[in-house]
Amino acid sequence: MGRPRTFSVEEALEAALGVFWRKGYEGTSYADLVAATGVERPALYSAFGNKEGLFLQALERYGTHYGNYVWEALNLDTAKEVAEAVLTGAVDLNTRFSDRLGCFGINGALAGSDDSEPSRQALIAWRAESETVLRERFERAKEEGDLPAEADCATLAAYVLTVAHGMAVQAKAGIAKERLAAVAQQALSTWPA
Repeated sequence: MGRPRTFSVEEALEAALGVFWRKGYEGTSYADLVAATGVERPALYSAFGNKEGLFLQALERYGTHYGNYVWEALNLDTAKEVAEAVLTGAVDLNTRFSDRLGCFGINGALAGSDDSEPSRQALIAWRAESETVLRERFERAKEEGDLPAEADCATLAAYVLTVAHGMAVQAKAGIAKERLAAVAQQALSTWPA
């Protein structure tokens, strides 16, 4: 029988999420994780498996605790309101924490070695899921007459997320929240009527 854990798994996961959010998968070392969580490496292994396992759990937590604004937006009345909620949600989240600007999903996947390929693929799948649910919501809007019959729902979904992802990169580079909000409004000004 092993010794009982003397740390909160939830708190350790949240601390690790912050490190991955700042540094990405590839840039995060076990020393970084130990320093952030206050939990020694063997205990982290015991609780989360390995760095990849911890990263994947952090990604899941990010999606449910931070990136959930995308799924909440799907319930809005019009496609434009959905797009606006996604873009303003991205602006808010990308600039909310001064110590971790940008998007966890973008910061973690821009570069990596062959060893980090499984984590990179998980991030790609995570972003693809967002695009799929937006496309499906826009298709419903088209069927309901909220979008014009000629609207390309797949392109609209890709467009909204491309703008959101670009804003994440800009936020990471220190662009002000007000500028990002203006970018979001500019993108919405081209919304099909």
